[in-house]
Amino acid sequence: MKVLATSLLALAAVVFAVAFALQDRYPWLGYVRAAAEGAMVGALADWFAVTALFRHPLGLRIPHTAIIPNRKDEIGASLGEFVETNFLSDDVVAGKLGTIDLAGAAADWVTQPRNARRVVAESAQGVTGLVALLDDDRMREAVEAVVRTHLVTPLWGPPLGRLGARVLESGGHREAIDLLLDRLDEWLAANPEAFGPIVSRRLPSWLPSIVDRVIDERLHAEARRFVRDVRDDPDHRLRRSLDAYLTEFADRLQHDDATIERLEAAKGRAFDDPRIRELAASAWGAARTAAIDALSDEDGELRQRAEAFVVDVARRILADDELRASLNTRLTDAALHLVTSYRSDISHVITETVQSWDPAETTDKIETQVGRDLQFIRINGTVVGALAGLAIYSVATGVAALL
Repeated sequence: MKVLATSLLALAAVVFAVAFALQDRYPWLGYVRAAAEGAMVGALADWFAVTALFRHPLGLRIPHTAIIPNRKDEIGASLGEFVETNFLSDDVVAGKLGTIDLAGAAADWVTQPRNARRVVAESAQGVTGLVALLDDDRMREAVEAVVRTHLVTPLWGPPLGRLGARVLESGGHREAIDLLLDRLDEWLAANPEAFGPIVSRRLPSWLPSIVDRVIDERLHAEARRFVRDVRDDPDHRLRRSLDAYLTEFADRLQHDDATIERLEAAKGRAFDDPRIRELAASAWGAARTAAIDALSDEDGELRQRAEAFVVDVARRILADDELRASLNTRLTDAALHLVTSYRSDISHVITETVQSWDPAETTDKIETQVGRDLQFIRINGTVVGALAGLAIYSVATGVAALL
């Protein structure tokens, strides 16, 4: 484009020289000379204007030339401010997002099995990479700190007492007692010999062995009958006694300082036991290995379930207009929050990036982007100058002829 614009200037100069030399012999060449003269003036003026944007014309340090390299920092600041004001304003962002069904478009894209698989694969790769980067010792320390802060340090007594009181009020403990009695009856039926030593050891040695056996069998039968009576009678005195004891214990957990202190002491001993820490460490290691293996297996059950879950959620979003509208509103609010919080930082990135460019590099970048259009300015200047020169000469000649 530079060659074309310069060639037109050279052509206008040649035409001007020929017409100027021959116009006395051929008067009509005066019009050609005027047009060529105007073309040269227009071409030179626009060449100077275009060149002055990027460098000093002919190397002459004329004021207000080489504008871009000299005002690079100001241009960067203005560009950053322009983007912040005209592209990252709340009205522009909200207006644009308001015309787009972001949730619907994303859900429609995810419903395609290939895309759902891609989403899960990318997420799994990210999680796997993050887990692989975690230091085991530091993670164990972090987990222990979190557990100690949120689980061990708070008092257990009052919350457990309140929970126990609610369970007792609702009668939820009765099923547990029934289950315990069933297991106890089964154990008694399967282990009758367990009662032999209890009685036989304490009877006189001179009693016949048949007496020992009768007493053992009788005791075993009575024990089984007692367990069955308690199991079958919801209002049995043992049940009432157990309910009263549990109610009292739940109240003591909430209000009795001695009971609370004993529970806290037992809790502290349990969590300070090295074996508990070793168990926690091994649990973290096993969980970490299991997570990496499950996420790395492309055909594994975890990945397949995740893909099915993602597709199901996407279909629900597409089918529920209210849900989709709510998600779009939330996405718009989130985008506006991000824009409001970080648009100044984005404009600073633009400003600092331009400011960090070398002046010559900045000139080359901008000239590469807009140079072609700027050369059209030179070409248009040549054409307009020719027409202007011809018009001025024609008007002047016509006025002279009239006078």
